Amino acid sequence: MDEDLIKLVNKLQDTFSNLGGELDMPHIVGRDFLPRGQGIVTRRPLVLQLIHTPGSGGDGGGGDGGGEEWGQFLHLDKRFVDFADIRREIEQETFRVAGQNKGVSKLPIHLRIYSPNVLDLTLVDLPGFTKIPVGDQPSDIERQIRSLVLDYISKPNCVILAVSAANVDLANSESLKLARSVDPQGRRTIGILTKLDLMDAGTHALDVLTGRVYPLKLGFIGVVNRSQQDINVEKSMTDALESEAEFFRSHSQYRNIARKNGTKYLAKTLNQVLMNHIRDKLPDMKARLNTLMGQAQQELNSFGDEAIFGDTNQARSLVLRLMTQFARDFVTSIEGTNVEISTKELSGGARIYYIFNDVFGNALASIEPTQSLDSQDIRTAIRNSTGPRPSLFVPEVAFDLLVKPQIKLLEAPSLRCVELVYEELVKICHNCTSTELQRFPQLHTQLVETVSELLRERLGPTSAYAQSLIDIQVAYINTNHPAFATATTQQLHTPPAPRYGHGHPPRTPPRIRRRR
Repeated sequence: MDEDLIKLVNKLQDTFSNLGGELDMPHIVGRDFLPRGQGIVTRRPLVLQLIHTPGSGGDGGGGDGGGEEWGQFLHLDKRFVDFADIRREIEQETFRVAGQNKGVSKLPIHLRIYSPNVLDLTLVDLPGFTKIPVGDQPSDIERQIRSLVLDYISKPNCVILAVSAANVDLANSESLKLARSVDPQGRRTIGILTKLDLMDAGTHALDVLTGRVYPLKLGFIGVVNRSQQDINVEKSMTDALESEAEFFRSHSQYRNIARKNGTKYLAKTLNQVLMNHIRDKLPDMKARLNTLMGQAQQELNSFGDEAIFGDTNQARSLVLRLMTQFARDFVTSIEGTNVEISTKELSGGARIYYIFNDVFGNALASIEPTQSLDSQDIRTAIRNSTGPRPSLFVPEVAFDLLVKPQIKLLEAPSLRCVELVYEELVKICHNCTSTELQRFPQLHTQLVETVSELLRERLGPTSAYAQSLIDIQVAYINTNHPAFATATTQQLHTPPAPRYGHGHPPRTPPRIRRRR
């Protein structure tokens, strides 16, 4: 039951994040599969899912208990049975995204290890802290790594493995400092103490391991990693784990707490912490899943009955109903009766009204009726239209010649108004998507394309019609129109402005006094 529950929650990604120092992941897995080297080696987060499979192994936490073991990457549909190939694939995938030098990337590598020698866990191996950029690393590499680490350890469901070296003062531990910034109470932080075998003679870390120096709710666990010499001579994991156990058993300060330290105990502790964490979160998870299932079921019901696909007549009826609903949504969007009315911006019929009354109206109002006309042009047109004879009134030929170009100024804003309305109608067409129609994306696409094509076909005739209205006004100027007559009458009854020479007011004539 517990194993099944862990497998389920593994899919939900409750993770342990390895933070700060060098925790020998292969020690936990029991296989050497991670790249090793000088400087920063982990340059992308490695999400490692350990999945226990039935076999002769059973205690977990490394070892070589027999049984089939393999690994599988999320980005590659291939089963790796050779763990050296897994290491090479991690290196190649790191190079592909983070470059050949020392750059880092937030894009994780997902790896699953299936083995009878592991316990069900999900671990995340994060890049170690660095202070000074090297190679092709950017100048803000420290900030980038810190931001990457915080992205993982800030999650409340993440248990932090704060790795610190025993031969360095714990007060200088960057991993514990960063863990405290997101977990000030130490409720989800496990302290991992490495390099216990490299401490100066006569010194020990018993006070740290027993929680007297830096108390953590989940405590500290000491481990002894493989040395580079062990790796060079290809020391087996079984021998490495036995050497680690022997170190704790034989050390004068650690022998009494040997059973609570080491890689095997760490793996079992992580498994138990994960189980406790799942039990604590299970009620909330269940309630959330039920809510999501209800929402999904409600959405599924809105898509309609799936039984229609077995009946051709029902399928045709559905298509006709969806097309009718699409047309109805299109009409209601223009009329303003659509139930999904936006409150953020004008849309549909309101937008078309705005185009006619504001955009088009302002464009017409901005036209200057006497644009590009001056008094000299008017005099010249009058004289040219009268020939050798003088004229007392303005000839109609001259009037037509002067007015027709001005009427043509209405053509550009009128055609622009047609284009704006067309664009708004196409936008309305794209927005007419009911929940049920979303179930059939190809049908929706076909409907939108068909209606858009129909609108595009009518754009030309509509523009031609608007242009013909302008041409009609240009071809025949009705001077008997009431508005024209009213304007003429007002012009005739308006007294002319007085004309004064050189801008000076007229002089008052002197008054003559008679002599008696």
